[in-house]
Amino acid sequence: MSTVRLCVCRRLCSEQGRAGGGLDPAALFRCFTSLWFRNFSWCDGARGLSSRGGGASAEQLTLEDIARSLRERQHQRVVVMAGAGISTPSGIPDFRSPGSGLYDNLQQYQLPYAEAIFEIGFFHRNPKPFFALAKELYPGKYRPNLTHHFVRLLQKKGQLLRMYTQNIDGLERLAGIPPELLVEAHGTFATATCTVCLRKYQGHDLRPDVMSGTVPQCPSCRGVVKPDIVFFGEELPRHFFKYLTDFPLADLLIVMGTSLEVEPFASLAGAVRGSVPRLLINRDVVGSFAWSRRPHDVVQLGDVVSGVQALVGALGWTQELDQMMAAAEEATTKTEE
Repeated sequence: MSTVRLCVCRRLCSEQGRAGGGLDPAALFRCFTSLWFRNFSWCDGARGLSSRGGGASAEQLTLEDIARSLRERQHQRVVVMAGAGISTPSGIPDFRSPGSGLYDNLQQYQLPYAEAIFEIGFFHRNPKPFFALAKELYPGKYRPNLTHHFVRLLQKKGQLLRMYTQNIDGLERLAGIPPELLVEAHGTFATATCTVCLRKYQGHDLRPDVMSGTVPQCPSCRGVVKPDIVFFGEELPRHFFKYLTDFPLADLLIVMGTSLEVEPFASLAGAVRGSVPRLLINRDVVGSFAWSRRPHDVVQLGDVVSGVQALVGALGWTQELDQMMAAAEEATTKTEE
């Protein structure tokens, strides 16, 4: 047994012993993220490489190299990681940009501090600020942009393994990406749960109350019905733990529009094998792209939409993507009429 596998087994056994029961996804995540932060390597059984990357002599890839490999279908298991930066072109503010971010514009909700609006303890005491914010973010007010449709095109071509998103705006679903191929790491407005009796609801059931400024209540027990957004102090959705199989299988990682600051999402960027190309399309160099650059990393800096357009152009998919977006816009317009 390799050193890495032995370490994993020992840590899992330790977790199991403390819990007094079977292994759970949270224990698995703690073990594997511990390995990443301690700079252990993931074995690439096909080539014997690790996630630390190759030597200095390895040839540096370019955006055109990534495009050619995608076009030639050398990448059939693409994992996409996305953050708020892919939604800002749709008009949705991100959380942390000075001046324009949501956290800088929450004074109207009279919070003790900005992050309280997403803390489960504060929500139970006073849900009104969250639902005031939810009215601004609720699905249906904004439309997907080119970045969302590009991922949909990857899925249409059968090359998307999974999309991991930090966003709660639902634009990935609106773009047509199937829910089974989505991991909404911070939850979703698509479903909701009563905080008292745990009765399940669809997101559209809450929409009339949310849009009217009313806190939704369960008709069965009068408890507050909360959208299935992951608050600080809540467990990650179980779907998140698909990363345990997705990232070892991935043959290309595309990271778009994220600061890679929020854990455990941020650490996923380091979980693909060292032989796997990683493409960052972002305003800044972030996360492990900054402090642990690999020979097969490609960084496309600047506006996210422009970066995706450059990739789509290199792929020769511009016309196809334009047609897909036009069809989606026409369908949306007909629905609204």
